[in-house]
Amino acid sequence: MNARLAEVLRYILNGLAATVVHYGVLTFNLAVLAIPSAGLANFLAAIVGITASFLGSRYFVFRKTREHMLRQMVKFGGLYGAIAVLHGLVLLVWTDYLGHDFRVGFVIATAMQVSLSYAGNRFLVFVR
Repeated sequence: MNARLAEVLRYILNGLAATVVHYGVLTFNLAVLAIPSAGLANFLAAIVGITASFLGSRYFVFRKTREHMLRQMVKFGGLYGAIAVLHGLVLLVWTDYLGHDFRVGFVIATAMQVSLSYAGNRFLVFVR
């Protein structure tokens, strides 16, 4: 298997695993800890999911551990913050200004998010 294809497959697996972690922590926060706010429960779960995504990207997907972890974390956080803003802007324009179905906008924004996060991680955060 081509090295780039193997990396993309690891990226997909890492994303799925981070999503499972996020959802599992969200469920735990609501069902076991009884956090009364789903928004707060989700925010806390997102932090854990993003951390899982970072660690998976560093050690499993891109396997770039020579650079100091804190520096990679800052770049990773900046990238994901920028992508989150872009995701929100796509939904704002698609749904609020253009009047289209938010579900379609969400799919478009998420496709952009996945593509940009892979490219950003590969070329900005976990540089060869």
